[in-house]
Amino acid sequence: MRLSTSEAGIEGRVVGITRYESGSRTAATVLDEAKRLVEPAYRCSLDRIAPPIRMIVGYHAGWLDATGRPSKQVGKSILPALVLASAKAVAYAEPPQGVTEAVAVELVHDFSLLHDDLTDGDEQRRSRRSAWSVYGERGAQLAGDALLAMAINEMVGRPGITLLSKALDALCNEKFADIEPEQRETVDESLAMIESKTAALLSCACEMGAIAGGADQEQARALAEFGHHLGIAFQLIDDMLGIWGNPSVTGKPLYPDLANRKKSPPIARALDSTGPTADVLRELYRDVGRDTETLHRIACLIELTGAREWAEREARRELDAALDCLTGVSADDATEDLRLLAAMMTSRSA
Repeated sequence: MRLSTSEAGIEGRVVGITRYESGSRTAATVLDEAKRLVEPAYRCSLDRIAPPIRMIVGYHAGWLDATGRPSKQVGKSILPALVLASAKAVAYAEPPQGVTEAVAVELVHDFSLLHDDLTDGDEQRRSRRSAWSVYGERGAQLAGDALLAMAINEMVGRPGITLLSKALDALCNEKFADIEPEQRETVDESLAMIESKTAALLSCACEMGAIAGGADQEQARALAEFGHHLGIAFQLIDDMLGIWGNPSVTGKPLYPDLANRKKSPPIARALDSTGPTADVLRELYRDVGRDTETLHRIACLIELTGAREWAEREARRELDAALDCLTGVSADDATEDLRLLAAMMTSRSA
């Protein structure tokens, strides 16, 4: 098994920092196994939602099309896979541990995506129309609320409910701040937003899985830190895709973060830089608009400031920190799935 560094790409190439080789086992195998274990329980949870709202959440999850007919545009189930892989890292007994926790985390994830699309005004998700643009803002909001209620219901009486509650609190605080991007000016403030959102949820997923697998306090803390650092690395790469990503691959519109005047870490870094390029960028970013030519120019200017290279260095540093957290948790073969997932999450196509 080994990790190796891959070149950071430009538009249309790989945006990522690693690839992980581990014999015949792949990240796709890990995801497929997680989906097979978690999806039936997840569907069972959604079946408890009232029919009109159930159709919206089914569409958002990718199991239904806009008319309610079966569809197969389901997401990758990365968070459930992290939960199960964390449980596996500390528990060798069968059957697999952490399925309930994986369902709860995925419900929270889908809740956050529904509300993200709504508050950001994004009309695409996974290469098709987002739920709010099909069913209306009120329907999408109620669907998100229903998912949140189901997540809490899944965890009643289980030790991970406190962790889930803390992650939800962080998510809600982040989303409130995200609707006022002008209040976030510095790189440190943008990185803090990542810690309150993606890093908090991934840390929660890994720690909940660890507890479900019977981890001791030290193991649970190490896996929580693994999820925290991996979440930052993952989000930094996602932020790069929000500027330079290819819509045919990301399933989102062109330049979504720029059109919404977001100040993700790469953007904040570029705006905070010095020199004539940064001066032009700041002037353009005061009133972005949505014409593609201007957005393309802004994306080029951000890259010219060195912000893209900075973001990739930071993502690589956070990934290294994440992998270091796995040392001492258990044997390498027990953490193999976590390493495979980390490599996949930090090596994505633009």
